[in-house]
Amino acid sequence: MIDPWSSAIIDYEKLREQFGIKPFADLLDDIEEPHPLMRRGVIFGHRDYGRIVKAMREGNSFAVVTGMMPSGKMHIGHKMVVDQLIWYQKKGAEIYIPIADMESYSARGVDFETSRKLAVEEYITNYIALGLDFEDKDFHIYLQSENKVVEDLAYKLAKKVNLSELKAIYGFSNSTNLAHVYVPLIQVADILHPQLEEFGGPKPTVVPVGPDQDPHIRLTRDIAERFKSTYHFISPSSTYHRFITGLTGDKMSSSKPKTAIFLSDSPEVAVKKLKTAKTGGKETLEEQKETGGVPEECVVYEMLLYHLTPDDKELKEIYRDCREGNIMCGQCKQDAAELVEKFFQKLSLKREKARDMAESILS
Repeated sequence: MIDPWSSAIIDYEKLREQFGIKPFADLLDDIEEPHPLMRRGVIFGHRDYGRIVKAMREGNSFAVVTGMMPSGKMHIGHKMVVDQLIWYQKKGAEIYIPIADMESYSARGVDFETSRKLAVEEYITNYIALGLDFEDKDFHIYLQSENKVVEDLAYKLAKKVNLSELKAIYGFSNSTNLAHVYVPLIQVADILHPQLEEFGGPKPTVVPVGPDQDPHIRLTRDIAERFKSTYHFISPSSTYHRFITGLTGDKMSSSKPKTAIFLSDSPEVAVKKLKTAKTGGKETLEEQKETGGVPEECVVYEMLLYHLTPDDKELKEIYRDCREGNIMCGQCKQDAAELVEKFFQKLSLKREKARDMAESILS
């Protein structure tokens, strides 16, 4: 059972085998200028992404849907979704960002006023500061609770879904509140509504997600098929990215502050947190020099892999130096800390400039 609302670390290979997710690497050669997260294996799996590759290659319309759930602060792991959206914008995609305030209320107990405030002050501000173009004519962002089109579609789609099916997919129990049970149908409508006639009709649509969100994808694809004769939906595609490891070695989570570097942290705080991060070093310097470190188990290396080192060649050199014992964890942390400091200095300035615009987005 995969639970979209838990913080469990997932076995990616088992997930692929059990639920039929295809390896993303098989499509890499077909993509013009693939995103670094694709090249580096952070995006590891897909469902029907060939449709998106074809649309990009032929210059046809396609949409990208990815939501934000405003239940806590935005951390650096969330940045990878924004990075993908920026890449898709450059490829000509229509971007849809539902703000999942209904899910936040039913699953996390966050009231709607708090959700709206978090969406503006944390998510929208950071999305703008990170470089997403909110003024693009094909950009759409909305609160679930205020989108009548999505609400109406969810109600209509619910006609062909029963409670037993939702229990089987999500593990709902008899004590689960009904608002929480209904929220997946809102998610389905979020993903499918860009294909309605008022939004240009059926088109390939991709949802970039972490693997914990796959239950939503499976449900949406099933429902799209059930309503094919009514709405002519094209079953949505999806990509799956690995979670970034938290500072303590667990999954990075907004609800566990010790695991996370938040995008609203000052440069000084971000650097201090990074220097506490778990590494893949050996117990002694002598042992590490002799047998090398383990970058695959190093949070600092993951920061470089996901966010801080744009040059693939440089990243390979860091990996090799670690493996061969040519660089110690202290030096690697110091180098990464300098990159983190520069990144957060620039981000802090951009966040200040983004605040006024963020306030106006939902008004």
